[in-house]
Amino acid sequence: MINRLIKKIQETKAPVCVGLDPMLSYIPEHVVKKAFEEYGETLEGAAEAIWQFNKEIVDHTWDLIPAVKPQIAMYEQFGIEGLKVYQKTVDYCQEKGLIVIGDAKRGDIGSTSAAYATAHLGTVQVGTKTLSGFHTDMVTVNPYLGTDGVKPFVDVCKQEDKGIFVLVKTSNPSSGEFQDQLVNGRPVYELVAEKVVEWGEGCMDGTYSNVGAVVGATYPEMSKILRKLMPNTYFLVPGYGAQGGTAEDLKHCFNEDGLGAIVNSSRGIIAAYKKAPYDKFGAEHFGEASRQAVVDMVADINRVL
Repeated sequence: MINRLIKKIQETKAPVCVGLDPMLSYIPEHVVKKAFEEYGETLEGAAEAIWQFNKEIVDHTWDLIPAVKPQIAMYEQFGIEGLKVYQKTVDYCQEKGLIVIGDAKRGDIGSTSAAYATAHLGTVQVGTKTLSGFHTDMVTVNPYLGTDGVKPFVDVCKQEDKGIFVLVKTSNPSSGEFQDQLVNGRPVYELVAEKVVEWGEGCMDGTYSNVGAVVGATYPEMSKILRKLMPNTYFLVPGYGAQGGTAEDLKHCFNEDGLGAIVNSSRGIIAAYKKAPYDKFGAEHFGEASRQAVVDMVADINRVL
């Protein structure tokens, strides 16, 4: 799977993914109004607004990017109707040839972890048929419960040629409360990084492993250390743009070959029309604003690589 992602990155010359993390507050009024007129002020109406919003953004950006990263929580808040749109979005993006990274941050143990892995990456037996649930290409995984929580995902990656990104050093301000704590003189995030390498050794796909790592752009000195610890691990890098990470901050996430990382931007792309310099497009042309924001992001990152 990671080779598929790398190929898409090389084809587009864009080591970026668009985070499809829709909030109703991001969606232009005319889109919401039309959805409510059809379905009322209901969960179904909210889900329809999200679908139309996502579709417009994907239609304007799919040819520029290798991947998207829908955050499942943004859909779950609208219950079953939201999850239907999550699935609809996954399907539509894959039809466009995009790699879909499901940002689910799942983490549990035993049969529960195996069920999560099956739901997002694998297949389930239903009578005589083998069916898939959300069938995303890759998914984010929380390693807090250790190998018991991650191994079921790695097993499915091997079986189905799928991928995962394990949380190592996240971009949020309070991540250091646990991740930076010292154990035998070393920060926890370094210990997690070493386990990611170990988990990934049996799941290689060429130079890189199908077991990747989430490494935030907001901690550049730490990403420099982690790049050395995980030379054959692909990084999913949040924190660029709206969270304060710059292109200069994230360059350490890449290897000398210009590969090794894919940088995510969510509201900086999907809500670009709300802020300068993209507000000139107006709410009616929010898809065009998102496209220009992608063009600018790709140029900014390539400038430092």
